[in-house]
Amino acid sequence: MSLKNSSVKIKIPKFFQEKLSNKKINLIYKKFEKSLNINENFIVAVSGGPDSLALAFLAKVYALKKGLKPKFFIVDHKLRQESTREAKKVKNILKKYSIELKILTWKGKKPITNIQSLARKKRYQLLIDKCNKFKIKNILIAHHQDDLFENFFIRISRGSGLKGLISFDKKTEFNNIKFLRPLLNQKKEDLIFVSKHIFNFYIVDPSNKDEKFKRIKIRKSIEELQKFGLDKKKFLITIKNLKHSNNVVDFYVNKNLEKNTIFLSKQNKLVISKDFFDQPHEVVFRSLSNSLKSLGNKYYPVRGKKLDKVIDQIKKNSSVKATLGGCIIEKVNQTVIISKEK
Repeated sequence: MSLKNSSVKIKIPKFFQEKLSNKKINLIYKKFEKSLNINENFIVAVSGGPDSLALAFLAKVYALKKGLKPKFFIVDHKLRQESTREAKKVKNILKKYSIELKILTWKGKKPITNIQSLARKKRYQLLIDKCNKFKIKNILIAHHQDDLFENFFIRISRGSGLKGLISFDKKTEFNNIKFLRPLLNQKKEDLIFVSKHIFNFYIVDPSNKDEKFKRIKIRKSIEELQKFGLDKKKFLITIKNLKHSNNVVDFYVNKNLEKNTIFLSKQNKLVISKDFFDQPHEVVFRSLSNSLKSLGNKYYPVRGKKLDKVIDQIKKNSSVKATLGGCIIEKVNQTVIISKEK
């Protein structure tokens, strides 16, 4: 098997060549390579679980093949007593395979509620800081096919609309940083196989069995649904069809923003005309949500109920002033002006 890019012959260390000679791992790698398909340096988010260790191996091979210089980071959240010891163990194991892993530590007071969500936000911020430091624009995350299913059902439990149901995608962007999920078309069982075969090691996070977390409850519910005939292949087709429908809505959202808004760059304000709100509700909702997310410089969009309330006020009243998503929304007569909150 020859691993080289189109112009420069790249020497792949013997260890990686031997591991790729395994038929199953080779197929998993080829799928990964096709899914990632970039020629820029990247950061790999490692946790120590089987998904992220598989990602670390696949990303290392990809970088060797492309002649890239990736950076690997693990975040020690210090939410469990074992976290620091585990992070050091992962670092030492990866070092044996020429993968230099750096540990980032979450310092300061830890939350007692909404722990997983806040930990995720902190983890992303630490990784973004490293992107900015090293002038890297891509972060690889180990979300996989099973995460796609779980996210879908979590969003259903929250009453999400079309966009929320299919919000997991291979690429999202925040602050000019791309979050890439090249494993979304890979099964968890295959990633476990990679981790066992390559490293003969991975960490089992005890929180993955703790049913006080909604994601774990959803995971167990999906397992039960499979017993009653949930066909994951057909489910993937359903998600794909929903994404096609979502693209149609996005087309009209972009048209609405293009025709009915003006961005005043010097004042960092967005001016919105009356016609902006004369579109179907979903188009108005997403147009305003996208505007607030962009201007407020937020990773996550504002909550749907709050946004619906503001849209209703704008449509019914000639004068409105509200704060939402880090922005100030003001309506005077028929014009709405959005500016970033100071």
